[in-house]
Amino acid sequence: MSDGEGYDGGPVAALRRIAFLLERAREDTYKVKAFRGAAAAILPLPTDDVARAVVDGTLTDLPGVGASSAKVIAQAVRGELPDRLATLEREQGGPLTSGGAELRAALRGDLHSHSDWSDGGSPIEEMAFTAMELGHDYLVLTDHSPRLTIAHGLSAERLTRQLGVVEAVNDHLGEGFTLLTGIEVDILDDGALDQDDDLLARLDVRVASVHSKLKMDAPAMTKRMIGAIRNPRTNVLGHCTGRMVMGNRGTRPSSQFDARAVFEACVEHDVAVEINARPERRDPPTRLIELARDLGCLFSIDSDAHAPGQLDFQVYGCERAEEAGIDADRIVNTWSRERLLAWANR
Repeated sequence: MSDGEGYDGGPVAALRRIAFLLERAREDTYKVKAFRGAAAAILPLPTDDVARAVVDGTLTDLPGVGASSAKVIAQAVRGELPDRLATLEREQGGPLTSGGAELRAALRGDLHSHSDWSDGGSPIEEMAFTAMELGHDYLVLTDHSPRLTIAHGLSAERLTRQLGVVEAVNDHLGEGFTLLTGIEVDILDDGALDQDDDLLARLDVRVASVHSKLKMDAPAMTKRMIGAIRNPRTNVLGHCTGRMVMGNRGTRPSSQFDARAVFEACVEHDVAVEINARPERRDPPTRLIELARDLGCLFSIDSDAHAPGQLDFQVYGCERAEEAGIDADRIVNTWSRERLLAWANR
């Protein structure tokens, strides 16, 4: 792709695509925000006004538009493929995996995602728009619960306000896609869930995860996890080992627990085991995916996206599920929205 090659997507689409590809490549948030901020700045402006700013050389006078994003806007307005977009498409635009495509095509949604209400990097509506563009029928918004203060977890009051925002977003989106309400609720030391039960009952889907005291001894961790699984509000057991295998946060070993006992509890209480698709997690390890498969567990393949571009991570989990021979109907987010909600709120 060379400078001047034809492009008819428009400047907002170019800026959003650049941000998406940067997020997909797990680049630093500050690099992404420059392009998403510029897209938001010019989105409400008439096309003629943006074109005039290009001619006048005044794009950078607009709040949120810097030199890099101005160059992208100018090239897109002139009908040229922006250089930055061409480079990213060449380097990051191809398939993320060699497998998993068939199962990814069967997925109807994603049950684990974060917005800027907790530790995600983008507004709720941007997450929803991107999920729609990726072909989802639904996306569950699962920002963190109160105890995870480092991730700006949602108090009961903030989560209640978020439910109203989700309703407004759905009114705007119309038919064909639904943003579902949810939470990634912390599993407390005693196995309780870190949110008011009445509020949990109002949500569509609940992912329960351990985020603290990951080095707890195995018997105590097993009891803790099973306590959460037995809670009738729990739908999905999130990233069960808590491990990190790569990434800028370093590595972290798996928590120790009786996996057979935990997965048997999941079967008994109809809780899905998450295959967390983030490449730095790959959680559960393959041997535990196979154990959960053999014990009859349901699964959920989730991106755990903290930015719109990371919603594309699901294919990593799909590749692992295909390698393990997991039947698509045992993966709850291959189900229709109606079937998913009936299961989650039985």
